[in-house]
Amino acid sequence: MSDAATFAPPAAPANAELSAMFRPRAIAVLGASGRVGNPFARPLTYLVEHGFAGEIYPVNPGYRTLGGLTCYPSLEDLPGEVDLVLMLVSATEVVRQLPAVAAAGAKAAVVFASGFAETGPDGQALQDELVRQARLHGVRLLGPNCQGLVAVHDHVVASFTAALELGVPEPGNIAYIGQSGAVGGSIFSLARERGLRIGTWASTGNQADLGATEIANFLVEDPRIEVLTMYLESPVPGDEFNRLTARAAELGKSVLVLRSAVSGSGARAATSHTGAIIGDHAAFTAMCRERGVVQADDVEDFIATAHALSVLPRSGGDRLGIITTSGGAGSLAADQAEACGMTVDDLTEPVRRRLSEVVPDFGAVSNPVDVTAQMFKANETDGFIAVCDEVLADPTVDSVLVVLTMVTGDLATSMAHGLCGLWARATKPVAVVWLAARQQTAEAREILRAAGMPVFDSPRVGVGVLHALATSAPPPSRSFSQVTASDMTVADVLSGLHGGVITEHEGAEVLTALGISRPEERLVGSADQAADAARALGGPLVLKIQSPEVLHKTERGGVRLGVGVDEAAAVYDEIVVRFAAEGATDVLVQQQVGEGPELLVGITNTEPGFPPLLTVGMGGVTTELYQDTTTRLAPVDARTAMEMVLELKAAPLLTGFRGQAGHALNAAADAIATLSRLAVLVGDRLVELEVNPLRLVDAGERAIALDFLLRLGDPSGTTEETTA
Repeated sequence: MSDAATFAPPAAPANAELSAMFRPRAIAVLGASGRVGNPFARPLTYLVEHGFAGEIYPVNPGYRTLGGLTCYPSLEDLPGEVDLVLMLVSATEVVRQLPAVAAAGAKAAVVFASGFAETGPDGQALQDELVRQARLHGVRLLGPNCQGLVAVHDHVVASFTAALELGVPEPGNIAYIGQSGAVGGSIFSLARERGLRIGTWASTGNQADLGATEIANFLVEDPRIEVLTMYLESPVPGDEFNRLTARAAELGKSVLVLRSAVSGSGARAATSHTGAIIGDHAAFTAMCRERGVVQADDVEDFIATAHALSVLPRSGGDRLGIITTSGGAGSLAADQAEACGMTVDDLTEPVRRRLSEVVPDFGAVSNPVDVTAQMFKANETDGFIAVCDEVLADPTVDSVLVVLTMVTGDLATSMAHGLCGLWARATKPVAVVWLAARQQTAEAREILRAAGMPVFDSPRVGVGVLHALATSAPPPSRSFSQVTASDMTVADVLSGLHGGVITEHEGAEVLTALGISRPEERLVGSADQAADAARALGGPLVLKIQSPEVLHKTERGGVRLGVGVDEAAAVYDEIVVRFAAEGATDVLVQQQVGEGPELLVGITNTEPGFPPLLTVGMGGVTTELYQDTTTRLAPVDARTAMEMVLELKAAPLLTGFRGQAGHALNAAADAIATLSRLAVLVGDRLVELEVNPLRLVDAGERAIALDFLLRLGDPSGTTEETTA
């Protein structure tokens, strides 16, 4: 079995209940209201107005008819079975009515009421009972404390969001799933204003039963949906997100995520430097990167990126061509491109030559291309569109950003028509940034909106969406070798280790089995043994305290470097006295290794359900100070490990900086890849592992692990330690 198979996503869940929720044949509206202005009157009104083709049964003993439909006193009185019940009743009544929901044939229900876990312990207890009843009766729940769902393609408008007051949405290829009903309604409203077509929208609320990722796993299979957008406020189940991102990549669909509540939480308490650096959300971020998931920073970026992903082709790379009516705007766009990692290189000579024939002499034909306002003297835009065609055709350009400054009035209208034609025939992404008041460009913007072409209000946003198109495709899959005899040896060694902290000396056998170089060493328990070990090894030496209770040895004075042979006994006594309170008497005596640059290699199990995370950074005692690290999901191959090393800001110090000799990095990459395999070999027992430092010696031809920390869960698998 290959390593890649180890973290294969679980099989997709059965979807009969979710089909009943998003594609019902009959709907009951429990607690339907006829009071004008009551938000709970909206779901019934929306279902009727938006043309739901199935049966609609209002349920409320206070009415005989509602919305022109017969209203029934209870669920027990319905004339036929339903698939979905919209529960517009109080929290306690929701729980009481669940048996009747199931008896009516419903496999799904939407719970709008608040008063559950969001209110405190009593509400949590009520929510627990709600879930218990739902599972007992086989009903899947959306909510509680949510604003429902909208499945535009199937005319299911099971929501009370005021965003639907704008009228019937047009069906589209975007799905939105979010935890906040208010934020979701705002996104729905803003998206519609800007021409986005959201085909499915769901507000998950407290997520007592159905969560955002489980719904996304259902919707990713819908052939009408090409872009899944998610607003997340709480951690997601790693196995579900793993399945979603893998399936979306397989189907060629885009996933866009906006997360809140990720700042200020701080990194979790960790024994290693790695855990302190990567924080609480590193595994999620690494999976997004590995699977081509785009992460937005705010609502504006979220909506703009969703629009771009839904209507523009994916980019073949990060090479950006910029065309502008202002040199200053072009410079701003180029700065933004550089900030996010896109390249703005010169255009090819043939393209520059042809551009110079139409662009005024005081313009620019390199990149950015500045046509200047002089090109529009006769209110003609054909020349500008021809320039755009030339840049798009340049083989060194993967996407094009058009930045218009104060193009208004009739000229703006003409420009809009020209851009629509350009967009329709372009095979590369084209983003338009229009820097002029909406009042002065209203007609032009409406022409573009009607055509489905996105328009952005700043170079930052325009560049950002093109960068998203360049990164939304997952990187090439990695290759791994099959399990080797060495792996089997390591597995045997690991099976004999206790749970909790494994000291450097205890873990030495693991590194040896992996083939990772270590200094020669002796473990001693007295000053006399230290002297004997020193004579056997020869100086200079390094002495280190060894105890599961002493994890950051250097910071606590538990490491002495450059110890001479005749000093070993005295240094042993000094170290042991320092740690008398911990009762530590074991000291590791090692040969001191020659100088060289140092790396940190850490593997941590962070967010539940996610694969372990591999972190590589500059090592030594300054690791946390500089926090120069990069991360991937473990395991990785040697090629990916090399990419990680070269991504570090300090990589020039390794490859050669200002005339200094560079270091070969193959040994480091091999060691990193080999260490990452422990994520597979240790499995669920792994809490964290760190080699810090991994020193490169002999011009990088050798990589030697100078320190090692491993924390394991209990071998029985019944518990997992999370603190030292």
